[in-house]
Amino acid sequence: MEIRFDKPMHVYFIGIGGVSMSGLASILLTEGFKVSGSDAKESELTEKLSKSGAKVYYGQKASNITKDIDLVVYTAAIHPDNPEYQAAVSLSLPMMVRAEFLGLLMKNYKNPIAISGTHGKTTTTSMISEILLKADFDPTISNGGIIKSINSTMRVGSPDYFVFEACEYTNSFLSFFPKVSVILNVEEDHLDFFKDINDIRNSFHRFALLLPKDGFLAVNGEIENYKDLTKDLSCTYKTFGLSSEFDYSASNITYNKEGFPSFVCLEKETGEKKEITISLPGEHNVKNALAAITVSRHFGVSFDVISDALNNFSGSKRRFEYKGEFNGVTVYDDYAHHPSEIKATLTAAKNKAHNRLWVVFQPHTYTRTKAFLNEFSEALSLADKVVLTDVYAAREKDEYGCNATNLYEKMKADGIDVTYIKEFSDIEKFVKQNCTKDDLLITMGAGDVVNIADELVLK
Repeated sequence: MEIRFDKPMHVYFIGIGGVSMSGLASILLTEGFKVSGSDAKESELTEKLSKSGAKVYYGQKASNITKDIDLVVYTAAIHPDNPEYQAAVSLSLPMMVRAEFLGLLMKNYKNPIAISGTHGKTTTTSMISEILLKADFDPTISNGGIIKSINSTMRVGSPDYFVFEACEYTNSFLSFFPKVSVILNVEEDHLDFFKDINDIRNSFHRFALLLPKDGFLAVNGEIENYKDLTKDLSCTYKTFGLSSEFDYSASNITYNKEGFPSFVCLEKETGEKKEITISLPGEHNVKNALAAITVSRHFGVSFDVISDALNNFSGSKRRFEYKGEFNGVTVYDDYAHHPSEIKATLTAAKNKAHNRLWVVFQPHTYTRTKAFLNEFSEALSLADKVVLTDVYAAREKDEYGCNATNLYEKMKADGIDVTYIKEFSDIEKFVKQNCTKDDLLITMGAGDVVNIADELVLK
């Protein structure tokens, strides 16, 4: 099947209110497609789609699926026992998962730009988008988080540039057809799907091989044996990292009182240097910026435009996002849910002026908690005080023999100052009673722990 903008059709999305699905639906609406779909409940995203002309059903029922639908798109979370899935099968309607649909959709764009990596995809996608917007490239954007400058996860622009996240989970990024790709890092994660780190590295190599001969890859040269990922490539590639041995590097890194870094970026081929400042903390965000610079320079964007865009870049929501204050305590929220991400965020937070560093952590999925129990304890030890709550199950059930209680016991055994509290309302009371002026508190995790931060700064 082809998805062509010059041949609109009727597409139905099972789970249309999701961040990615709603973005894809918005693109189709702009291109004159008939769009319908369902979701569990009304949201800001579904309301926006309805106002744009989509037919949105609340509750997934077989009766929502009609014969005039040309294609049904669903996420990996939808199972064959779903009533809409079953109805589509009974009507013999064409069906495909979201990743496959996104892959076909990107064939309509001259330069599909795929940002991959175990960590940092949303921030780097946002940075590249910000630079291309500043350069008047009019990009189409599909991001995993809300970009503050456009207050949305997506933007419909010209068919010349399409910037999007490429997630490795279930090898979904192998369904894509990128012209330009980024590999930020490759670490162990999603071990409910991948066998081990070698399996993950193999998938990223296969992802790199998707690039055509006239394509381009930006790869983190600090990835262990990164050339294993670039071998047999027919396209060109450039490396980025902190060392001057790489094609794009950073030196003279300094941090202001907010913990925001400035650095000198060196373009090895030309010898050109440029001072860059970003309003996001941490060395990991210097590397994300280097990735964005590598891609932008490939498209001929000047260093002046890049510097201006990054200097004014305010980040994405839920990526070390300032939420406000209560009783003189500064509150941030962060999406970190992998030990490496937690370590990067807490290391960055230590560059900010503060008294004690508090973390309210919500583990994400039982399989990840079990796989990285020791690593979670080690990463969270960087905080002065930790409040632990229950695992956000996402797609899983508590059947893996490891939950928040196990992590709590491990952290206590490691001598970490940790408190386990199940209910969010009780966590709010606890931190209000125990946090003091000039403390820094971060709610952390990929679930709904952000609600605690929102409640704390509202009251």
